[in-house]
Amino acid sequence: MRVARALTIAGSDSGGGAGIQADLKTFQMLGVYGMTAITAITVQNTKGVFGSHLVPPELVAAQIDAVVRDIGTDAAKTGMLATAEIIEAVAAKIRELGITPLVVDPVMVAKGGAPLLEEDARSTLIRELFPLAAVVTPNISEAEALTGMTIRTRDEMVEAAKRIAALGPGAVVVKGGHLAGDPLDILYDGQAVVEFPGVRVRTPHTHGTGCTFSAAITAELAKGASLLDALGTAKAFISAGIREAPGLGEGHGPTNHWAYSRQHAGSDQPRDAAQASEDAEGGREAR
Repeated sequence: MRVARALTIAGSDSGGGAGIQADLKTFQMLGVYGMTAITAITVQNTKGVFGSHLVPPELVAAQIDAVVRDIGTDAAKTGMLATAEIIEAVAAKIRELGITPLVVDPVMVAKGGAPLLEEDARSTLIRELFPLAAVVTPNISEAEALTGMTIRTRDEMVEAAKRIAALGPGAVVVKGGHLAGDPLDILYDGQAVVEFPGVRVRTPHTHGTGCTFSAAITAELAKGASLLDALGTAKAFISAGIREAPGLGEGHGPTNHWAYSRQHAGSDQPRDAAQASEDAEGGREAR
């Protein structure tokens, strides 16, 4: 039996809600074998990030080299990369090993406000990794930082997605969870705009939503899904996780990484855009 494989290149979250830990949980729940290249060790819980130690760039690259040359990978994602030097090392190794498809989650700031990407590394991220990405998944604040725009409306999300797409990735998903009202994610693939609406859940327990969402996309791409189908499943996965958050910690608690799989126990996971979109409250083409 062939097992789909996925690699996450990101920071470690000691609280288990985001980063490498969230990615591995998501891979597992979606039936994908997960591997890691750790870029940083962070000291954090639901209340914030209290310290970090960066892994030397050459050791990050060596981790990627070790697992891909032995086990192989069907898709990969990046999360917290922290510095220009780590980004350059990661990009060089991705090019050398021909790792594709690549999901780039441009992690810049933690939920509690702690910076996770040095200011001078932003241009390196755009130059080195965006052209290698099948899809980039910024949230509103990250999209604003990447474009210089203020984003408050659906049309501004579309414009931001188009501007980021012009920087080199194959597609862009601008996540709208930080805007008022029900959440709306916007996909732009260079030609069409597709909307993924959702229903707002009033909860503080949203730590790691971006990591989990991008990891779910990566897992589905590793299994051979189209980008549209992967996004539909990812939207359903994170929506279920937020709705059934376990309520852990005193701050921004983690989502529930097993909620989606429990909901689909005994039935096939959604494999087509129509079913995935039904689960995720959307997935409709717009202009």
